[in-house]
Amino acid sequence: MNLIAKRKAIVLLTMVLINIQFLSAGQVLMEFSFTKKSKSQIAINHPLVYDSKAGYGFDLGTEGNVAIVKNKRGYLSSNKPFYFSVQVAEGNYKVTITYKNIGRAYTSTLRSESRRLQLEHEKIDHKTGFQRSFLVHVKDAQIAGTDSVRLKERERSKLDWDNKLTLEFQGENHIEAIRIEKVTDAVTLFLAGNSTVVNQEEEPWASWGQMIPRFFDPHVAVANHAESGLSLGSFLSSRRLEKILSIAKSGDYLFVEFGHNDQKEKGENAGAYKSYSERLRKFISEFRTKGGIPVIVTSTARRSFDGDDRLIHTLGDFPDAARKIAKELQVPLIDLNAMTSTFYTALGVEASKNALVHYPANSFPGQSEPLQDNTHFNTYGAYQIAKMVLQGMSTAGLDVRKHIVDFQGYDPKEPDSFQDWNWPLSVKNSTIKPDGN
Repeated sequence: MNLIAKRKAIVLLTMVLINIQFLSAGQVLMEFSFTKKSKSQIAINHPLVYDSKAGYGFDLGTEGNVAIVKNKRGYLSSNKPFYFSVQVAEGNYKVTITYKNIGRAYTSTLRSESRRLQLEHEKIDHKTGFQRSFLVHVKDAQIAGTDSVRLKERERSKLDWDNKLTLEFQGENHIEAIRIEKVTDAVTLFLAGNSTVVNQEEEPWASWGQMIPRFFDPHVAVANHAESGLSLGSFLSSRRLEKILSIAKSGDYLFVEFGHNDQKEKGENAGAYKSYSERLRKFISEFRTKGGIPVIVTSTARRSFDGDDRLIHTLGDFPDAARKIAKELQVPLIDLNAMTSTFYTALGVEASKNALVHYPANSFPGQSEPLQDNTHFNTYGAYQIAKMVLQGMSTAGLDVRKHIVDFQGYDPKEPDSFQDWNWPLSVKNSTIKPDGN
């Protein structure tokens, strides 16, 4: 290599390192371009497979689903699902997608990390514009550099915990650039809960926590720390509240929904009005010391009907205990238990199955047996419950409601049509039930 070539290589490497220092220094910008080269962008002119050394690329074996069109300007084009990952540190990130004007309208859906819905059937044309922005919270298990969250084995392989920001593209996509920048002034909504809240990574399982990011503008990030099978007690013992407190700031929110697994606890101090209530008080008190705004959410009801087609309330005193603590401590309350009960009743015995994981055999790859689960939701049900939570935010008068978009209110007595629901399937699926029931 001659001297001029060496100098060019050094300059190019320096540019890449500047653009890809993974935002550890604050407001650093990374922009990946699929068009002509630019000094301020990282050019991608072929379907580059994700590599931890490079720190970016197409992921989960989907590089074959994209094409880089090399015309006058160039762009990425695909009508199949694909994933693009970037190695980043923990934090909130603003993602901006610059779509290509191809002379006609097309529709794109975008999810992040473990199937968090960000853009839903976005119509792209000259009327709606060609840029879309949203916030993604990337988390890691470290707590202030001295300890870590005690993850379950099943969590360790999740996209939510892999130190990357992963984008899942669905529908038709023609993209000129992807820009990622770290933000520090966004409001963060922390979620603490169980399998009815967690980001379920595999089809057909879903929870409201992974649907709700779609309804916020680029000033709000959702940090979902829920996990299947957890109670208030195990959330504490696995150091998840400690993790939240280590990164929360004044003005952030904490939504707390537990009950399903707390109900199973045994012992002298177990029960809705004993350990459950005591732990709820602890969550509220400690988050308030951070200047945060706690919100209590009563547990989603289970789908259970008696012989007269009347809904059976299976959660005992736990919803009532949550309501009492909210009143006692003057905490905003979202009564999801009441709303989901109304929702099931409105749908009826048979139609309510459409909101949960009820599928005949062979509905999904490798599913040889029927799936019949009356606790865990599918994507339609999770989306409906996310709307209930949004309605609860509005009814409670939370300031964050000012950042809600594309939402005209929700009445669980009049659910959205299941027949009109359209969810492009992600590439991962599982027949294994989430922990907890």
